Amino acid sequence: MRAYDIIKNKRDAKENTKEEIAFMINGYLENRIPDYQVSSWLMAIFFNHLTEEESYNLTDVMLKSGDIIDLSRITGKKIDKHSTGGVGDKTTIAIAPMVASLGVKIAKLSGRSLGHTGGTIDKLESIPGFKTSLTTKEFFEIANNVGIVVAGQTGNIAPADKKLYSLRDSTATVEELSLIASSIMSKKLAITSDGILLDIKVGSGAFMKNLEDAKELGRIMLKIAKRYDKNTIALITNMDQPLGENIGNALEVMEAIDTVKGRGPKDFSELCLEISSHMASLSGIITYEEARKKLIENIEHGIVKEKMKEWIKAQGGKEEVVDDPSKYLNIAPKTLEFKAKEQGYITFIDTEKIGLASMVLGAGRQKKEDIIDKSVGLTINKKLGDKVEEGETIAKLFVSEKSDVDASLKLLNEAYNISKENPKGINKNVILDVLFSDEKS
Repeated sequence: MRAYDIIKNKRDAKENTKEEIAFMINGYLENRIPDYQVSSWLMAIFFNHLTEEESYNLTDVMLKSGDIIDLSRITGKKIDKHSTGGVGDKTTIAIAPMVASLGVKIAKLSGRSLGHTGGTIDKLESIPGFKTSLTTKEFFEIANNVGIVVAGQTGNIAPADKKLYSLRDSTATVEELSLIASSIMSKKLAITSDGILLDIKVGSGAFMKNLEDAKELGRIMLKIAKRYDKNTIALITNMDQPLGENIGNALEVMEAIDTVKGRGPKDFSELCLEISSHMASLSGIITYEEARKKLIENIEHGIVKEKMKEWIKAQGGKEEVVDDPSKYLNIAPKTLEFKAKEQGYITFIDTEKIGLASMVLGAGRQKKEDIIDKSVGLTINKKLGDKVEEGETIAKLFVSEKSDVDASLKLLNEAYNISKENPKGINKNVILDVLFSDEKS
């Protein structure tokens, strides 16, 4: 078998066999096939795409290149979640205690921030004492005793995907939908949960910019999941504006805490309710409708809040943060305001630039080795369709001495489009579609 022939077949729009895909991936991982040949193969895939069979085979080869995290030591049903990333996406922190309050377990590995999107692990580490580096024993004990555990990602899940993604990133082949689907699913399926909820974000602050591509990505991932008999639901969610109001690590934790108390922003609260209800339904122990009704009751009666406290304490954090977040979270005391230069209506938000505006304040990383400041960030006061007066505050900046305030204000200025006309037809719905694995595509 030769890499040359495999590349030629894909260039000519022929299907690669599982053996050929394994030859390319394992050969690249073991440094037997040079990156220039894998780059050529990736570009052939970019233009000719992968068939359903090829997508499954690529996922399977990458999945088996590293560790499989066996969750069978955790009793009960375990449901996982994956978000494709957005701005202000602190969903895991709020939905974990919501889902666990229904008796469904969350045992999750999460990542750190990079670029304009934040990372769950950085956010959780804003809580004083919270440990995200856990031993295997601690991970399983917390999951069994509390029903929630969230830890940092291990380096040996799907290492082939990690190496391939790095090459895709430098060869302009990241955007191919089948490659995205295989990349995500190889990591998600390496953790033996009973079901997966996929939150595919679309819009100006998401990797996916148009709705049809987001839906197609969802359909490809659902087909892969079905091959593994994995119950999976894909939500297509709106990222044409930041999710909720707060962007930045400690600020987002504060908002997640408000949400489990029933005091969160409307859009973020609705998304959490939808995701949690669908995740619970994947367990098979409760229907979506029953879960939604019960979650509203659990929030009202403080059950979700208490579950969050129990989880934070179990991972070494100060549980009192839930009762008084402003006392225990380190939020930058110095603030500035970004104000409207004219009267009108907000007709467009470049949400990626909002994320970058938070990043340059110090809340995120441009490079993996960057050190972040968990105290800084933004609060968004005005969103799509809102009326603003000249001089009215659109966003509040929480800054430190190292924050690049000028760059942040410049990005915010570029991010907002204000028009004299009252806009019509803006879709503010946070849930744009729900895809199920048994649907015909």
